[in-house]
Amino acid sequence: MKKFEEKKFNIGELKGISAKNIKEHLKLYAGYVKHTNLISEKIEEYMSDPEKNAYIIGELQRRLGFEFNGVRNHEYYFQSLEYGPKSLPENFKLKEEIEKQISSFDVWLSNFKTIAMTRGIGWAVLGYDKQTKQLLNIWVDEQHIGQLNGLEWILCIDMWEHAFVYDYPTSEKKKYIEAFFNNINWKIIEENFIKATS
Repeated sequence: MKKFEEKKFNIGELKGISAKNIKEHLKLYAGYVKHTNLISEKIEEYMSDPEKNAYIIGELQRRLGFEFNGVRNHEYYFQSLEYGPKSLPENFKLKEEIEKQISSFDVWLSNFKTIAMTRGIGWAVLGYDKQTKQLLNIWVDEQHIGQLNGLEWILCIDMWEHAFVYDYPTSEKKKYIEAFFNNINWKIIEENFIKATS
């Protein structure tokens, strides 16, 4: 089986999100890559006698979903912070689509930030459903619970405490959300949207 590889991200100095927090967060991402590979290897080993190892294989498969999504979710997150903040120009297709489906970009952004404040650990996600051709804001618990099948991710924010704990206490996670949006490279988010809709 082909191994999953840890990606490297070009993230410079951010405003409101410290280099230490990014460094520690990237270590966590590396752990998801490592454990995805380890679990995949173990599943292959136990498949040598699937009847005897059925229970273990089942539990490993459950864990694989958590670790694998931990890899992919973090890749979307870190990519959105690469190459410094870039604002969203007026003629961006994503903004046009948001304004077509929702009353305004500002209303969408406010709604998204509200979802990001959901109690608990997880992810706020803007996704695109190709079947209905609509944008959806969703909450994903942990790394994987509540993922909507077939939804293409456009933008996400990690709302686990590890994403902001070196910079903000949990009672101030709203400040982290604002810092995240101040550092987004909207050009990359636009690319995600174009890929999702093509």
